[in-house]
Amino acid sequence: MKVLIIGAGLGGLLSAAKLVKEGHSIEMFERLPDIGGRFRNINYKGYKLSTGALHMIPHGRDGPLATMLTELDAKVTIVNSNPFVSVRVPLNKNDVNYKNGFKDVSFNGFMRRLSIIKQLKIIWIKLITKINPPITGSFYDWITNNIYDESLIKISNSFCGWALSLKSDAVPTKEIFEIFKNIYNFKGPGVPIGGCTAVIDSLSEIILSNGGKIHTNAEIKNIVFSNGNAKGVVVNGIEYLGDVVISNIGHSETFDLYCNENINTNLDYFNEIKNIKPSAGVKICISSNEPLIGHGGVLLTPFAQRINGINEVTNIDPTLAPDGKHLAISHQCVQWKDLGNIKKEINIGLEDLKYIFKDRDFEILLIQSYHNGWPVNRSASGTDITNKTPIDNLYIVGDGAKGKGGIEVEGIALGVRNVMNELLNQSNVK
Repeated sequence: MKVLIIGAGLGGLLSAAKLVKEGHSIEMFERLPDIGGRFRNINYKGYKLSTGALHMIPHGRDGPLATMLTELDAKVTIVNSNPFVSVRVPLNKNDVNYKNGFKDVSFNGFMRRLSIIKQLKIIWIKLITKINPPITGSFYDWITNNIYDESLIKISNSFCGWALSLKSDAVPTKEIFEIFKNIYNFKGPGVPIGGCTAVIDSLSEIILSNGGKIHTNAEIKNIVFSNGNAKGVVVNGIEYLGDVVISNIGHSETFDLYCNENINTNLDYFNEIKNIKPSAGVKICISSNEPLIGHGGVLLTPFAQRINGINEVTNIDPTLAPDGKHLAISHQCVQWKDLGNIKKEINIGLEDLKYIFKDRDFEILLIQSYHNGWPVNRSASGTDITNKTPIDNLYIVGDGAKGKGGIEVEGIALGVRNVMNELLNQSNVK
């Protein structure tokens, strides 16, 4: 089977590596001069920053992405964080020197700040929802209807903003409980030694060493069809033919490559993809001489105005910064209504950092925003549609078609797994 892959982001590379290892012919086309998309390194002032992701794999070495990398014999080392999360909270009147600001507590420590009655209610609800998880409404609705508490709303917005680049009122309850199930099963997070590029380089090596081809500066102009089936792509006026086309650029962008063809497209599918909203966010890279957090996990910041969380990856991999320096990365979701004023959102995030790291010395290295054609996720979590399209032999992978309960790159791996299972099963039948 010959497979043509549009886009050499993480989803496309995982698909290609899996297929070439199974003995299939692979040819990839990437419009940019470099592969990896929003999951590769940027070398800046001696720091290894990233084009998108936070040098962090949400479920660490036991999650869906790490499992797939292991199956592929990818040369990637993932080190899990310990602790994997802490929460920065304001001091209360029972704390020593409470007027000085804040302290970091464990997630359980955060929950213990609630009243005993609410803690008992949460334990009861956790038991009930394991048996019968909710399926309607948003996560915000679920919290307000069951255990209304301002602190819980803040921590839910902080977690959803960090993990999904959404506020809790934009995340379906059904999806968040799938995410919680994965957290319970896989734990995490972890940091790949060498950062994002370590994963990308390893996948590229697998593809090329097994006879696959990767073309860069190769933008697809349109998809080729035969008898209604996807059969190839056109790049720079050259037609490449194969048996299957896999797109890593999302449903809507893929549809634009064939919407002018005389193809009978399912109307329901057309309406679905036109309603897809990418999630948006802002990432701020921070340098310091001393650790600002002190561990390699996530610091959630529910009491900040915009910043949802921060990780300090150099506590696990010091090579991501120059000798004697530390690299921390903050993330904040940007709501759809605020997309017209990204600069204002960035400035509020910068104000947050001054509050979060009060009386600490740090330097802003780089500020990156992700929206429109270069979003956090092409499809906001919980709104992903199937990896299939109405066109035979045309599939979607990547952050526009994640698997259920998959946080960021874990969702990409789950979606790739879905496509691989179908394709390889078909190949075995033939």
